[in-house]
Amino acid sequence: MALAMLVFLITLVFVIWQPKGLQIGTTAVVGAVVALLVGVVSFNDVVVVIDIVWDATLAFIGIIILSMVLDEIGFFEWAAIKMAKLSGGNGHKMFVYILLLGAVVAAFFANDGAALILTPILLAKMKYLKMKPLAIFAFLMAGGFIGDSASNPLVISNLTNIVTVGYFDIGFVEYAKNMFLPNLLAIFASIVVLWIYFRKDIPFSIDVSTLPEASSVIKNQIMFKFSWFFLSILMVGYFVGDFYNLPVSLFALGGALLFLAIANHYKAVKPIMTIKAAPWQVVWFSVGLYVVVYGLKNAGLTDVIASWIIELNTHGNIVAIIGTGFLSAVISSIMNNMPTIMIMDIAIDHVGYIGNEALVYANILGSNLGPKMTPIGSLATLLWLHVLAQKGVKITWSEYMKVGLVITPPVLFVALLGLI
Repeated sequence: MALAMLVFLITLVFVIWQPKGLQIGTTAVVGAVVALLVGVVSFNDVVVVIDIVWDATLAFIGIIILSMVLDEIGFFEWAAIKMAKLSGGNGHKMFVYILLLGAVVAAFFANDGAALILTPILLAKMKYLKMKPLAIFAFLMAGGFIGDSASNPLVISNLTNIVTVGYFDIGFVEYAKNMFLPNLLAIFASIVVLWIYFRKDIPFSIDVSTLPEASSVIKNQIMFKFSWFFLSILMVGYFVGDFYNLPVSLFALGGALLFLAIANHYKAVKPIMTIKAAPWQVVWFSVGLYVVVYGLKNAGLTDVIASWIIELNTHGNIVAIIGTGFLSAVISSIMNNMPTIMIMDIAIDHVGYIGNEALVYANILGSNLGPKMTPIGSLATLLWLHVLAQKGVKITWSEYMKVGLVITPPVLFVALLGLI
């Protein structure tokens, strides 16, 4: 256990630190190789891990490519300007509308898509509107939070969702049905708690008349109009795929590549550049870090966590659901939600999935919301901080955690009530 934990901690430190620009995927793969060499995992374990994460990883790449093409068209910038103008210059309305936009983007384009695509657009528009630094901080923190807290409604909304659904063989429709109310409560609680926390920093009025017309930022009208039809067909495809038990990546990645080809036909994108710009490091990060985490499983960590869940179960359904959600949240905030979701999935599987289905969803909510307590909690937050740093916005750990530790627990608690 000590050796497996040491390999994991060193890998995680380098993932967070990224010395001399060392990319997260490279670090995770090196960590996996070290885990193999010291014997905490075997080649058979690597095969098992790839079998668990391949669908989730390919689906994630597809969602990001689709998001990047839509961004090239001007889709997200159009949406951001629309929401800003819809507020009529009322700062508090704009705050709520931007959070609702973030929730929609997270639902259909994943939390990482919201971090990579929407964040720089919102930052540019806030600077254009000459908002004060405290107001910009409030909007950015709220936008970053909603990206994770609202990434629960669909299988495609978060990498953790896809991994868990694949592990327990949960259908697209079954998942959406069970997560509808918890996600709705998570969005409502997020907006209320974030508004209460930041209400003094939100300007009462903002001059939105200087913003350009939403239609003016659309770079390709044909693709913009076609994208609405395509996204609708793609959503239908997910449900059809569920009926025939097809992998979600078939539609996510297949649909993204088809959309990319159509966009290329209409000269809306340069496909080679788009594919090169896709976050391929996430592929190596997913596989590599999961291999490292599997070493913890081999060392008995999942058995320990399973015993904690069994103990929670002895106190009744409500305690088990809330306890599992917060257990997942705390572990995610300390060791990142990517390894946490796998460890918790395996632990719940040891306890027994049948009869404990609610614990699976509690684990997802904890892994999606809990990471917001610390900057290292999720890949989406690491990407979000990286994007902001590239734009000259530095958010320190203390600044982040002052918000995250206060806001996350009540929102997670309300969301878990939806499962009960």
